[in-house]
Amino acid sequence: MTLSAHRDALDPMLPVAVRVASVHRETYDTCTVVTEPAGGALPGFTPGQFSMLYHYGVGEVPISISGDPGVADRLVYTIRAVGAVSGALINRRPGDLIGMRGPFGASWPVQEAQGKDVLIVAGGIGLAPLRPVIYHILRHRTDYGRLILLYGARSPRELLFTKELKHWNAQRDLQVLTTVDTGGGANWHGHVGVVTTLFDFLKLRPERIVAMTCGPEIMMRFVVRQLEAQHITDERIYLSMELNMKCAVGFCGHCQMGPYFLCKDGTVFNYAQMRRWMGRREL
Repeated sequence: MTLSAHRDALDPMLPVAVRVASVHRETYDTCTVVTEPAGGALPGFTPGQFSMLYHYGVGEVPISISGDPGVADRLVYTIRAVGAVSGALINRRPGDLIGMRGPFGASWPVQEAQGKDVLIVAGGIGLAPLRPVIYHILRHRTDYGRLILLYGARSPRELLFTKELKHWNAQRDLQVLTTVDTGGGANWHGHVGVVTTLFDFLKLRPERIVAMTCGPEIMMRFVVRQLEAQHITDERIYLSMELNMKCAVGFCGHCQMGPYFLCKDGTVFNYAQMRRWMGRREL
Protein backbone atom coordinates (compact mmCIF):
# COMPACT_ATOMS: atom_id res chain seq x y z
CA MET A 1 0.00 0.00 0.00
CA THR A 2 1.33 3.42 -0.93
CA LEU A 3 1.55 6.18 1.67
CA SER A 4 -1.24 8.06 -0.12
CA ALA A 5 -3.49 5.00 -0.16
CA HIS A 6 -2.77 4.32 3.50
CA ARG A 7 -3.67 7.90 4.43
CA ASP A 8 -6.91 7.67 2.44
CA ALA A 9 -7.79 4.40 4.18
CA LEU A 10 -7.57 6.15 7.54
CA ASP A 11 -9.54 9.24 6.47
CA PRO A 12 -12.73 9.23 8.61
CA MET A 13 -14.50 11.39 6.00
CA LEU A 14 -13.88 8.96 3.14
CA PRO A 15 -16.47 6.17 2.65
CA VAL A 16 -15.22 2.70 1.86
CA ALA A 17 -17.27 0.28 -0.23
CA VAL A 18 -19.02 -2.62 1.51
CA ARG A 19 -21.16 -5.28 -0.11
CA VAL A 20 -24.74 -6.06 0.89
CA ALA A 21 -24.85 -9.72 1.91
CA SER A 22 -28.55 -9.93 2.78
CA VAL A 23 -31.61 -7.81 3.47
CA HIS A 24 -34.28 -8.99 5.92
CA ARG A 25 -37.57 -7.13 6.26
CA GLU A 26 -38.46 -6.56 9.92
CA THR A 27 -41.61 -4.46 9.49
CA TYR A 28 -43.41 -2.67 6.66
CA ASP A 29 -40.85 0.18 6.72
CA THR A 30 -37.78 -1.32 8.43
CA CYS A 31 -35.14 -3.75 7.18
CA THR A 32 -32.00 -5.30 8.61
CA VAL A 33 -29.12 -5.03 6.16
CA VAL A 34 -26.09 -7.28 6.60
CA THR A 35 -22.88 -6.02 5.00
CA GLU A 36 -19.62 -7.81 4.27
CA PRO A 37 -16.22 -6.71 3.00
CA ALA A 38 -15.94 -5.66 -0.63
CA GLY A 39 -12.14 -5.88 -0.26
CA GLY A 40 -9.97 -6.07 2.82
CA ALA A 41 -11.65 -6.54 6.19
CA LEU A 42 -14.41 -4.76 8.05
CA PRO A 43 -13.50 -2.99 11.30
CA GLY A 44 -14.70 -4.29 14.63
CA PHE A 45 -17.15 -2.34 16.78
CA THR A 46 -18.38 -2.10 20.33
CA PRO A 47 -22.07 -2.06 21.37
CA GLY A 48 -23.52 1.41 20.87
CA GLN A 49 -21.37 2.57 17.96
CA PHE A 50 -22.76 3.71 14.62
CA SER A 51 -21.64 4.06 11.01
CA MET A 52 -22.31 6.63 8.34
CA LEU A 53 -23.90 4.75 5.43
CA TYR A 54 -23.74 6.25 1.96
CA HIS A 55 -25.96 5.44 -1.00
CA TYR A 56 -24.14 6.54 -4.11
CA GLY A 57 -25.87 9.48 -5.75
CA VAL A 58 -28.42 9.91 -2.94
CA GLY A 59 -26.61 10.82 0.28
CA GLU A 60 -25.42 9.69 3.70
CA VAL A 61 -27.08 8.97 7.05
CA PRO A 62 -25.95 7.78 10.50
CA ILE A 63 -27.15 4.26 11.31
CA SER A 64 -26.53 2.36 14.55
CA ILE A 65 -24.90 -1.05 14.31
CA SER A 66 -27.41 -3.69 15.39
CA GLY A 67 -25.44 -6.92 15.00
CA ASP A 68 -23.38 -9.17 17.24
CA PRO A 69 -20.03 -7.57 18.19
CA GLY A 70 -18.59 -11.05 18.62
CA VAL A 71 -19.03 -11.89 14.93
CA ALA A 72 -16.22 -10.66 12.68
CA ASP A 73 -16.31 -9.72 8.99
CA ARG A 74 -19.84 -8.39 8.90
CA LEU A 75 -21.62 -5.28 10.07
CA VAL A 76 -25.39 -5.31 10.55
CA TYR A 77 -27.71 -2.30 10.38
CA THR A 78 -31.43 -2.09 11.10
CA ILE A 79 -32.77 0.81 9.04
CA ARG A 80 -36.16 2.49 9.09
CA ALA A 81 -37.15 4.29 5.89
CA VAL A 82 -37.79 7.88 6.96
CA GLY A 83 -36.20 9.76 4.05
CA ALA A 84 -34.55 9.48 0.67
CA VAL A 85 -31.28 7.90 1.85
CA SER A 86 -32.71 5.41 4.35
CA GLY A 87 -35.42 4.49 1.84
CA ALA A 88 -32.81 3.82 -0.82
CA LEU A 89 -30.63 1.79 1.56
CA ILE A 90 -33.36 -0.69 2.51
CA ASN A 91 -34.02 -1.28 -1.17
CA ARG A 92 -30.49 -2.49 -1.84
CA ARG A 93 -30.11 -6.10 -2.97
CA PRO A 94 -27.50 -8.76 -2.15
CA GLY A 95 -24.35 -8.00 -4.09
CA ASP A 96 -24.97 -4.23 -4.27
CA LEU A 97 -22.32 -1.86 -2.93
CA ILE A 98 -22.90 0.93 -0.44
CA GLY A 99 -20.46 3.32 1.22
CA MET A 100 -19.56 3.10 4.91
CA ARG A 101 -17.64 5.36 7.29
CA GLY A 102 -16.84 4.38 10.84
CA PRO A 103 -17.66 2.86 13.22
CA PHE A 104 -17.92 6.01 15.34
CA GLY A 105 -19.03 6.98 18.81
CA ALA A 106 -18.95 5.85 22.40
CA SER A 107 -20.09 2.48 23.69
CA TRP A 108 -22.75 1.25 26.04
CA PRO A 109 -21.09 0.57 29.44
CA VAL A 110 -20.83 -3.19 29.09
CA GLN A 111 -17.54 -3.30 31.00
CA GLU A 112 -18.79 -1.12 33.86
CA ALA A 113 -21.93 -3.27 34.10
CA GLN A 114 -20.05 -6.50 34.78
CA GLY A 115 -21.25 -8.10 37.99
CA LYS A 116 -24.47 -6.05 37.98
CA ASP A 117 -28.04 -6.44 36.76
CA VAL A 118 -28.70 -4.76 33.41
CA LEU A 119 -32.02 -3.09 32.60
CA ILE A 120 -32.63 -2.19 28.94
CA VAL A 121 -35.57 0.05 28.00
CA ALA A 122 -36.18 0.57 24.28
CA GLY A 123 -38.82 2.22 22.16
CA GLY A 124 -39.43 1.40 18.49
CA ILE A 125 -36.28 1.47 16.38
CA GLY A 126 -34.39 2.21 19.62
CA LEU A 127 -34.03 -1.52 20.20
CA ALA A 128 -31.57 -1.74 17.30
CA PRO A 129 -28.66 0.12 19.02
CA LEU A 130 -29.24 -1.94 22.19
CA ARG A 131 -29.39 -5.31 20.46
CA PRO A 132 -25.55 -5.64 20.48
CA VAL A 133 -25.62 -5.23 24.28
CA ILE A 134 -27.95 -8.24 24.53
CA TYR A 135 -25.70 -10.27 22.23
CA HIS A 136 -22.64 -9.29 24.28
CA ILE A 137 -24.21 -10.19 27.62
CA LEU A 138 -25.51 -13.53 26.34
CA ARG A 139 -22.03 -14.30 24.98
CA HIS A 140 -20.49 -13.46 28.39
CA ARG A 141 -23.43 -14.53 30.53
CA THR A 142 -21.54 -15.38 33.71
CA ASP A 143 -20.10 -11.86 33.88
CA TYR A 144 -23.53 -10.29 34.53
CA GLY A 145 -26.50 -10.65 36.81
CA ARG A 146 -30.12 -10.39 35.64
CA LEU A 147 -30.87 -9.02 32.20
CA ILE A 148 -34.23 -7.28 31.80
CA LEU A 149 -35.59 -5.89 28.53
CA LEU A 150 -38.58 -3.56 28.41
CA TYR A 151 -39.61 -2.86 24.82
CA GLY A 152 -42.45 -0.78 23.44
CA ALA A 153 -43.72 0.03 19.96
CA ARG A 154 -46.67 1.91 18.55
CA SER A 155 -48.41 -1.26 17.31
CA PRO A 156 -47.71 -5.01 17.08
CA ARG A 157 -46.67 -4.73 13.45
CA GLU A 158 -43.90 -2.30 14.41
CA LEU A 159 -42.15 -4.60 16.89
CA LEU A 160 -38.64 -5.49 15.77
CA PHE A 161 -36.81 -8.82 16.06
CA THR A 162 -39.96 -10.70 17.11
CA LYS A 163 -38.39 -14.17 16.83
CA GLU A 164 -35.42 -13.07 18.89
CA LEU A 165 -37.69 -11.54 21.53
CA LYS A 166 -39.28 -14.96 22.05
CA HIS A 167 -35.87 -16.68 22.07
CA TRP A 168 -34.43 -14.19 24.55
CA ASN A 169 -37.41 -14.53 26.86
CA ALA A 170 -36.75 -18.27 27.05
CA GLN A 171 -33.24 -17.69 28.38
CA ARG A 172 -32.44 -18.13 32.04
CA ASP A 173 -32.15 -14.83 33.97
CA LEU A 174 -33.43 -12.85 30.97
CA GLN A 175 -36.84 -11.20 31.37
CA VAL A 176 -38.50 -9.68 28.30
CA LEU A 177 -41.63 -7.52 28.58
CA THR A 178 -43.18 -5.93 25.50
CA THR A 179 -45.99 -3.45 25.08
CA VAL A 180 -47.72 -1.54 22.30
CA ASP A 181 -49.51 1.79 22.30
CA THR A 182 -52.53 0.27 20.52
CA GLY A 183 -53.45 -3.39 20.74
CA GLY A 184 -54.13 -4.07 17.09
CA GLY A 185 -57.14 -6.33 17.56
CA ALA A 186 -57.57 -9.94 18.64
CA ASN A 187 -54.12 -11.04 17.44
CA TRP A 188 -52.34 -9.12 20.22
CA HIS A 189 -52.46 -10.65 23.70
CA GLY A 190 -49.68 -8.68 25.35
CA HIS A 191 -49.47 -5.46 27.31
CA VAL A 192 -50.99 -2.24 25.95
CA GLY A 193 -49.62 1.13 27.01
CA VAL A 194 -46.43 3.14 26.93
CA VAL A 195 -43.19 1.38 27.82
CA THR A 196 -42.95 2.96 31.27
CA THR A 197 -46.08 1.06 32.35
CA LEU A 198 -43.97 -2.11 32.29
CA PHE A 199 -42.10 -0.92 35.39
CA ASP A 200 -45.19 -1.99 37.36
CA PHE A 201 -44.24 -5.63 36.67
CA LEU A 202 -40.65 -5.40 37.90
CA LYS A 203 -38.92 -5.98 41.20
CA LEU A 204 -35.57 -4.26 40.92
CA ARG A 205 -32.57 -4.12 43.22
CA PRO A 206 -31.57 -0.51 42.54
CA GLU A 207 -28.10 -0.84 44.05
CA ARG A 208 -27.31 -3.50 41.43
CA ILE A 209 -28.89 -1.90 38.34
CA VAL A 210 -27.18 -0.36 35.33
CA ALA A 211 -29.89 1.00 33.01
CA MET A 212 -29.59 1.67 29.28
CA THR A 213 -32.33 3.30 27.22
CA CYS A 214 -32.84 4.36 23.62
CA GLY A 215 -35.90 5.72 21.84
CA PRO A 216 -37.62 9.04 21.23
CA GLU A 217 -36.30 11.71 23.58
CA ILE A 218 -39.69 12.22 25.22
CA MET A 219 -39.83 8.50 25.98
CA MET A 220 -36.35 8.55 27.49
CA ARG A 221 -37.24 11.49 29.72
CA PHE A 222 -40.15 9.54 31.20
CA VAL A 223 -37.99 6.42 31.52
CA VAL A 224 -35.46 8.44 33.50
CA ARG A 225 -38.22 9.60 35.86
CA GLN A 226 -39.19 5.99 36.49
CA LEU A 227 -35.58 4.98 37.09
CA GLU A 228 -35.00 7.84 39.50
CA ALA A 229 -38.18 6.85 41.35
CA GLN A 230 -36.53 3.43 41.73
CA HIS A 231 -33.52 5.19 43.35
CA ILE A 232 -31.16 4.44 40.47
CA THR A 233 -28.52 7.15 40.33
CA ASP A 234 -27.99 9.38 37.28
CA GLU A 235 -24.48 8.00 36.79
CA ARG A 236 -25.91 4.50 36.21
CA ILE A 237 -28.57 5.61 33.72
CA TYR A 238 -27.30 5.64 30.12
CA LEU A 239 -29.04 7.12 27.08
CA SER A 240 -28.36 7.15 23.36
CA MET A 241 -28.68 10.68 21.94
CA GLU A 242 -28.79 10.63 18.13
CA LEU A 243 -30.06 14.06 17.06
CA ASN A 244 -28.97 15.91 13.91
CA MET A 245 -25.78 13.98 13.23
CA LYS A 246 -24.22 14.81 9.84
CA CYS A 247 -20.43 14.37 9.79
CA ALA A 248 -19.77 11.91 12.69
CA VAL A 249 -16.47 13.53 13.67
CA GLY A 250 -17.52 16.76 15.41
CA PHE A 251 -16.66 18.94 12.41
CA CYS A 252 -20.00 20.32 11.18
CA GLY A 253 -21.50 21.21 14.57
CA HIS A 254 -25.07 20.17 13.67
CA CYS A 255 -25.38 17.77 16.61
CA GLN A 256 -24.00 20.04 19.33
CA MET A 257 -25.96 19.83 22.58
CA GLY A 258 -24.56 22.15 25.21
CA PRO A 259 -20.83 21.36 25.47
CA TYR A 260 -21.17 18.02 23.68
CA PHE A 261 -21.00 16.89 20.07
CA LEU A 262 -23.36 13.92 20.11
CA CYS A 263 -21.55 12.12 17.30
CA LYS A 264 -18.08 12.39 18.81
CA ASP A 265 -18.69 12.55 22.57
CA GLY A 266 -21.64 10.10 22.41
CA THR A 267 -23.98 8.94 21.22
CA VAL A 268 -24.06 7.16 24.59
CA PHE A 269 -24.10 9.41 27.66
CA ASN A 270 -25.03 8.92 31.27
CA TYR A 271 -27.90 11.02 32.52
CA ALA A 272 -25.65 13.06 34.80
CA GLN A 273 -24.11 14.48 31.61
CA MET A 274 -27.45 15.05 29.86
CA ARG A 275 -29.70 16.22 32.70
CA ARG A 276 -29.08 19.93 32.04
CA TRP A 277 -29.55 19.72 28.28
CA MET A 278 -32.38 17.28 27.51
CA GLY A 279 -35.60 18.99 26.47
CA ARG A 280 -34.01 22.39 25.96
CA ARG A 281 -34.45 24.14 22.62
CA GLU A 282 -31.89 25.99 20.48
CA LEU A 283 -28.78 24.46 22.03
